[in-house]
Amino acid sequence: MFRPPSLRLALAGILVTGVVVVGVVATGGASGATSTATSTATATKAKRYDISLGDSYSVGYQNPNLLHSTGFTGDVAKKEKLTLANFGCSGATTTSIFTQDGCPTANSAPASSGGVAYPGTNQVQAALDFIGAHPGTIDLVTVSIGGNDVTACTTLSTAAAILTCVETADTTIATNVGKLVGELDTTLTAGDDSPAHIVGITYPDVILGDWVAPVGSTSPGLAELSISAFDDLINPTLDTAYTSVTRGSFVNVTDARWKSATAGDDTGTFASTGGAAPFTYVGPTMHLRGVSRTAPAAVAEVCELTWYCASSSFGDIHANTKGYAFIGSLVVADLKSL
Repeated sequence: MFRPPSLRLALAGILVTGVVVVGVVATGGASGATSTATSTATATKAKRYDISLGDSYSVGYQNPNLLHSTGFTGDVAKKEKLTLANFGCSGATTTSIFTQDGCPTANSAPASSGGVAYPGTNQVQAALDFIGAHPGTIDLVTVSIGGNDVTACTTLSTAAAILTCVETADTTIATNVGKLVGELDTTLTAGDDSPAHIVGITYPDVILGDWVAPVGSTSPGLAELSISAFDDLINPTLDTAYTSVTRGSFVNVTDARWKSATAGDDTGTFASTGGAAPFTYVGPTMHLRGVSRTAPAAVAEVCELTWYCASSSFGDIHANTKGYAFIGSLVVADLKSL
């Protein structure tokens, strides 16, 4: 894993409920003898659920024109043949999922794929209530949360301020996601859903897009800094929280390989002197149409999979349809490995 040296120092079962109907028919013979008809059992397969919680990534938000799409959660539910119950809400933080009743604005409406409204209660409690009301039928819980806790940090003017902001947010993320995973685990166990999995994801490092966009006003220092923010703080914290229970796992989207030429944000070396210009990159490059003839492979990856580098929507942190499909494939692969 490659990180700027200065920053390294600074960061010192599903249990399918079969409804079994057994018919026993007794008939009395004329002489008082009885005969018992053959017993039959008919299993009625109950719905198996995929519960989704979290932020705009969980509901498949793309941009103000497309709004919500199937997203990675819809892809996963379809591939796993599960019924999706999506409690996600755009703009959610690790705090608001415990404190905010309902999903308040038009852009934060319930997901178009399996969306569940929950006026009068918060996202976590609504999901826990759903799990409790459907015992023995939960196969999977996916969670995407934490990104909005650190988004504001990118607007700060110095590397030191950005790192301090991320470190503070990271402490909150650790506490809240740890609490969420614990409550999910307890409720699943109580509902006889012991085989169910909890899969948490992180995000593509979209800030890498600042290396090439917007044209004429790039911020390679911020792009470089984002690598340490994800690799040294955010992702290890999320990994620890999601794997704190036996049923939990963590999908590291940031580092995941999309094409053979790339390997997430660890492709190549982004380097500077003391966090200042000149900024250099050594490693594989890819052609990036419309932005630069060539770009660091990891930068090209986030530009291809998200709206961040698009001239019409620069700075939009959300995945596009291709990006959500990629995340969904990572979750499915994770489930197969369990």
